[in-house]
Amino acid sequence: MSRRTTAGGLAIATALTLATLPAASVAAEQVSVRFPSAKFPLGTRPVPTKTMTTVAQGIDLYDVKAGTSTDGYTVTVLMPNGRDSGTLPKAEAKVAEVEAIGETPTLQKVVRPSVADAPSVTEYMVRVGLWSLKDKKKADEMAKKLKDAGLKVKVDYLGDDGVKTTGPWNVKVAMIDAGSFRGSYAASLGTSVAARETVSSMTKAAGALLGVNGGFFNIHTAKELRGEPVGASVVAGKLLSEAVPGRSAVVLKGRTAKITELKTTVTAASQDGEKAPVNGVNRAAATDEMVLYTEEYGANTPTGGTDAVIDANGKVIGLRASGAAVAKGTRVLHGNGVAADWINQHAWQDWTVTIDTKVVDLRTKRAIKLTPDLHVIAGGVGLVRNGKVKITAKLDGHDSMNMILRRHPRTLLGVSKNGSLILATIDGRQPGVTVGANFHEAAQFMRWLGARNAINLDGGGSTTMVVGNKPVNRPSDGGERPVGDALLVLPK
Repeated sequence: MSRRTTAGGLAIATALTLATLPAASVAAEQVSVRFPSAKFPLGTRPVPTKTMTTVAQGIDLYDVKAGTSTDGYTVTVLMPNGRDSGTLPKAEAKVAEVEAIGETPTLQKVVRPSVADAPSVTEYMVRVGLWSLKDKKKADEMAKKLKDAGLKVKVDYLGDDGVKTTGPWNVKVAMIDAGSFRGSYAASLGTSVAARETVSSMTKAAGALLGVNGGFFNIHTAKELRGEPVGASVVAGKLLSEAVPGRSAVVLKGRTAKITELKTTVTAASQDGEKAPVNGVNRAAATDEMVLYTEEYGANTPTGGTDAVIDANGKVIGLRASGAAVAKGTRVLHGNGVAADWINQHAWQDWTVTIDTKVVDLRTKRAIKLTPDLHVIAGGVGLVRNGKVKITAKLDGHDSMNMILRRHPRTLLGVSKNGSLILATIDGRQPGVTVGANFHEAAQFMRWLGARNAINLDGGGSTTMVVGNKPVNRPSDGGERPVGDALLVLPK
């Protein structure tokens, strides 16, 4: 990778590519989960400092620090679509705009590395200037000058780029040994599906020993509904959000954890023999959709349709205009358009409507029994499968340059060969303190820790690990962000 180096010793990449990381050494026969003795797997492989605390029997918490800060700041000129990078002609046009106002830009080639389900992509960035970590004010001044000249720009910390860096990294790792842990795992959506809640609140309410944020939640729906998980959610054997078919998830049962891909199907069957697919569970309904709402939803059903209120035995208590709450002990089958027509024709008062719910493990092709000890949390992106890096960014809906290449805070979950659970948070977006990780780095890091299978949960400002009802990491928002769901480690 070529670089232009200033007299001050800082370097700015003229070609952004992902360095090959060293392979992790995982013991062939692992009788218990242990923190690795090998050097830290990222950057120049520095020797990390670590402090271990025993949370409970079988749960060890590691505070890990590695690397030093050598990155500085630059100003990135945004493309016409507002993105950091674009095609060569668009980038060259931005170079000309910067030169026209008397500044000297740098044209950088950006290579988004390939992943298991998407090829590499090459784009170009335009950047102006280079300043040390302590001179961010000068970068801000340059950004203002460029903005005043009519350019859209932003100040970038080079440690976030996703290319070679010296760090630093601040990491929390919880290793839960399958042989000695005597508690269990659970998912929590907090007080309701619709609302968001902090991990510490959910952890405290459940009396959990430890908790981490769960999967992605829907930020593209109405504000009061944004706690809704994007993907499968099962709490105590009850499906509370449908799967996005094929996306990664973690299945928790008792003190076992398994990473797989899921498919869910929900079908409404009337006593007259007619059946209809239920398109979603506890989310906003699109045109002509039928959606099931449970008492855990915590919001009114959508307006502009028909609701069939169903009791615990499947009996239709009555039909109503939609837009009301879901009463305790009931479910509501909501439909609009053609789905409302089906309800009006086949869900009459005092009739029975059976709701058949199936969760299928796509790796084994078998249905998973919805027992009270079953919990499911949707993952963000698959990282490691059967001991090898396998990043399913496209299948999981996160194959952008920003998600694959750039570094962000990460919440990671892995399962070792002997079934031990590994939870990790890599803090980021804190220049000079911690740089986060990109997908390839996150995958390599989990392999280094001993994960045979691993996924990326929600990250960014959501990344949180709670022990003793308080965050033990440093969320990048500056405080704990309310999230959609959480994975909890319970004492029993």
